[in-house]
Amino acid sequence: MTATLAASAPRRVNPWLIGWVVALGFVALLQAYGRDDLAWAFKFPRDWVIPLRFWLSDLMKWLLNEFDLGLFTFRQFTRSIAWVIEQPYWLVKSLLSTGFLQGQGSGAVVLFPRISWVAIIGIVMLMGVYAKDRKLALLVGGCFFYLVLFGQWDSAMVTLSSIIIAVPFGVAGGLSLGILAYRSPGFERLIRPLLDLMQTVPVFAYLVPILILFGFGPVSAMIATIIYALPPMARVTILALRQVPAELTEFGAMAGCSRSQILWKIQIPAAKATLMVGVNQVVMLSLNMVIIASMIGAGGLGFDVLNALKRLKIGEGVEAGLAITLLAIALDRLSQAYAQRPPPVHGGVAPGLIKRNPNLFIAASLIGATWIIGLMWSGMNTLPESWQVTTGTVWGDLVRWININYFDQLDGFMRIGIAAYQKFIKNLLLLNLMIPFKRFLLALPWPAVVGLVAMAGWQLGGWRLSLLVGVLALFVAFVGQWPKSMVTVYLCGLSVAIACLIGIPIGIAAARRERLHRIVQAVIDTLQTLPSFVYLMPVVMLFRVGDFAAMLAVIVYAVAPAIRYTDHGIRKVPAHLIEAAVAAGSTRRQILWKVQLPLALPEIMLGINQTIMMALSMLVITALVGTRDLGQEVYIALTKADTGRGIVAGICVAFIAIIADRLISAWANRRKAELGLD
Repeated sequence: MTATLAASAPRRVNPWLIGWVVALGFVALLQAYGRDDLAWAFKFPRDWVIPLRFWLSDLMKWLLNEFDLGLFTFRQFTRSIAWVIEQPYWLVKSLLSTGFLQGQGSGAVVLFPRISWVAIIGIVMLMGVYAKDRKLALLVGGCFFYLVLFGQWDSAMVTLSSIIIAVPFGVAGGLSLGILAYRSPGFERLIRPLLDLMQTVPVFAYLVPILILFGFGPVSAMIATIIYALPPMARVTILALRQVPAELTEFGAMAGCSRSQILWKIQIPAAKATLMVGVNQVVMLSLNMVIIASMIGAGGLGFDVLNALKRLKIGEGVEAGLAITLLAIALDRLSQAYAQRPPPVHGGVAPGLIKRNPNLFIAASLIGATWIIGLMWSGMNTLPESWQVTTGTVWGDLVRWININYFDQLDGFMRIGIAAYQKFIKNLLLLNLMIPFKRFLLALPWPAVVGLVAMAGWQLGGWRLSLLVGVLALFVAFVGQWPKSMVTVYLCGLSVAIACLIGIPIGIAAARRERLHRIVQAVIDTLQTLPSFVYLMPVVMLFRVGDFAAMLAVIVYAVAPAIRYTDHGIRKVPAHLIEAAVAAGSTRRQILWKVQLPLALPEIMLGINQTIMMALSMLVITALVGTRDLGQEVYIALTKADTGRGIVAGICVAFIAIIADRLISAWANRRKAELGLD
C-alpha cells in the first residue's frame, strides 16, 4: 500500500534542472538571434528602473518641511521623542560619568559627584555573586577594574549609560511585540517582515533618516541601537510563550485567573529562562553598535576607537577596543548567569527590609561610604593618572624601535612575503577563483537567476515561498541594483563557503572533545564580542585594500555561527542512537558520517544561515576597504546624506538575506520532518 502511494505521488521537479534548462534556453536564443536582441536580459534596461530612491528622498523632505499634525509639525514630534529619551539618559550619565552639573562647558560646577568607581565595581561583583558565584564576581570585577587601571573609565561609563537606557527600551519593545504576536497570529504575520527588515537592513542605511529626524547626538545613536537590537527579543518572546506547557495555562484558567493574570503570573515567569536569553541578545547587539553609534554622536569607547583609527594610534585603539570587549564579556556573563539562575526557594520571609535585601543594603552602603570618602579624596571618584597604566606609548615605541633597528631586515622579509603572497594567495584565490566567479555572476541573465530562485522556493516550500523569493529578487532588479547585488552575492558567497570549510570541521572536532570544546567556545565568544571594525585593521595592514582583504575580514567575523551550530547540532544527537550504532559495530568515523552528521545537518544548515546573515552585515563595514557592492552604496549614501539611496541599497541587502534565510529554513524544516526531529 505504501509503495503504491509513493509510486502514485507526484514528484516535484528539481529546481536546479529547470534552472539549467532556462539558462540553456537563453544560450539557444543568443545563438539564434544574437546577443544584441536579448541585451535587456543581461543588462537591466535603464528605462525599466523604478526611481524609488528619489521617491523616498522626496518623502523625507516632505515629512520634515511640510507635514503638519495640527498642534505641532512632524519635526517637532520627532524632537519631542528625542527629548523624552534624553531625560533618563541624562540622569544615568550624571550618575555614572559626569556627576550632576550646574552650567555648561568649562564653567560647569559639580553639584553632586558621580558614583565612585569603587562602588560600581563592588555593585557588579555583588550582582555576580547573586547571579551565580564568586568566580563570576571576580571575572566581572576584573573586567571593570581594567577600565579603571587603563584610563578607560570615563569613556566606558558614557557607553554604559547609553546601554543602560537602550537595553530596557529594546527589551520592553520586543516583549510587547512578542506578546501581541503570540496572542494574534495575524499580527505575527504582519510584523514578521518588519522584524526581518529591522534585523537585516544594514545599520548605515537608516542612520541618515534617524539623523534627519532626531538630530545629531546620543539619542539618535540609542534609537539606532534599539532598532537594531529589538527584533531578537520579539522573536524569543514568541518562542518562549509558545513553549510554556499548556497544562499551566489551563490550570490558571481553572483557578479563575484573567487573561492578563495568566500572562504575567504564569506564562512570563514560566518562560523567564528563555526570555533572559533574549535580554542577553539585546545587550550584546547593543554593544555591537558602540562604534557605529559613535559616528552619530554617541561618544564613549566607540568614539575612542574611531579616533585612534583616524590618527593611526594602534596602541590607543587596541586599549579602547579591548575595553569594549571586556565590557561586553562582563555584561554577557552576568545576563547569562541571570538567565540560568534557578528560581528562589519558597519559604518563610525574613523579617526586616535589610535581611530581605542584603545585597541592596550593601550596595547602598558602598555608594554612601565612597561618596563620603570622595569628598575628602578625589581619587575615590577618579583614579589618579599617576596610578593608571597605558600601553599606547609602548606599542608606538616598539614599532618605532623595530623600524629604526631592523628596517632593512624587515624590508627584505616583507618583499619576500609580498612576493609569496602575489604568487600563491593572489594568483590562486584572486585570479583563479574570485575574479572568475565574479564575472560569471555578472554575466548571468537576470531573468534566469530570478527564475532559478523562484523554482528553488517552489521546490522547498511551495508556491508561497516561490512567490516571495521571486518578488524579492525582482525588486532588486527593478530598483537598478542588480549588478551591485551580484557583486554582493559573489563576495558574501565565497566568504561564507570558506568560513564553513573552516568552521564546520572545527565544530565537529569541538563536539567530540570536551577540552577543545571549552577552548573553542571561549575563542568564538571573544570573536563575537569584538567590534566589527576591529577585524579591518589587521587585514588591511597585511593585504591592503580590496576584495581579498574584505573577504578575509568577513570570514573571521562570520565563522563563529558555523562553529557554534555544528558543535551544538552534533551534541544534540540522541545518545540512544549513538549507542545503537556502537552496538551494531560501527566505527567512530562511521558514527560521525552515518549518524551524527545526517541528524545534525538541519542545525548545521541553520548555522550556515546565521553565517550568511553576519557576512551580509559585515559587507557594509568592508566598504571602507574598497569593495564595490551594495555595502559601498550604503556607505556612500551615508557620507552624502542621501536618504533614498541608502534605504534602497539597504533593503536590497535585506532582501538577499531574507531569500537565503527562507530557502535554508525551509530546507532545514523539511529535513527535520523527514528525520522526525520536529
